Amino acid sequence: MKALVLAAGEGTRLGPLTADRPKPMLPVGDIPLIEHIVLLLKRHGVTDIAINLHYKPWTIIHHLGHGRRWGVRIHYSFEETLLGSAGAAKRLEWYFDESFIVFYGDLYTNLNLTDLMAVHRQGGALLTMALYDVDNPTQCGIVELDERSRVRRFVEKPAPDQVFSRLANAGVLVVEPEVLTPIPAEQPCDFGHDVFPHILGSGQDIIGYPITETLIDIGTMENYEKAQRLAAQRAAPQPQADLLSQIVAPTVHNVFRRFAFSHSDKRG
Repeated sequence: MKALVLAAGEGTRLGPLTADRPKPMLPVGDIPLIEHIVLLLKRHGVTDIAINLHYKPWTIIHHLGHGRRWGVRIHYSFEETLLGSAGAAKRLEWYFDESFIVFYGDLYTNLNLTDLMAVHRQGGALLTMALYDVDNPTQCGIVELDERSRVRRFVEKPAPDQVFSRLANAGVLVVEPEVLTPIPAEQPCDFGHDVFPHILGSGQDIIGYPITETLIDIGTMENYEKAQRLAAQRAAPQPQADLLSQIVAPTVHNVFRRFAFSHSDKRG
């Protein structure tokens, strides 16, 4: 199975941290977020990876190269004008000749992609959507499932009086290539705003897959700090139970400074 990592956005809510690099290149622990994503994909057998680029694209290319260091093959897609999540996939329609994963490039997670891919194969739907519980449903695409885990209803960023669920699109999808056929070429198109409603409106199935693993969208400073704390805990040696409370996670700014000064000239 192949994958598309969406990495074209700037990440304006993170202020000066993204002044010289796109959001997926922000360090989480000692490596950029996008490297965590590549490692996760590789761990689950996904070795053909496309990455769309727009804002400061060379920072990603400089770090990942062709992916050989990680045992993957990376193809880049430059977008002069942002095409949206589905528009980015449409431009790569020639590349996706089988079921493929769409992975939003601002996610820090240990999601079991093998299980997600198995659910998709067994379900036989055009698209399978990983779902997670959220505290801010008005900022997400929320979902109602039926008893067979089919998506009954999807609403992107509902008004407060239209919230019917706290189960939301997690930003990891498994997609069949035919989903791309009706998407107009070289025009902005979004999975949440455009593709999901089209599939459901045409009477076809989307499977929802609620996850239990940790998933953090690093798009806000609060969530970025949370991802840094989690990365520090995972990297630390397993402590005695009574010492666990003494672990102090590094702040975002200290980690960012350390990463910026120690980052060497690496190519894949």
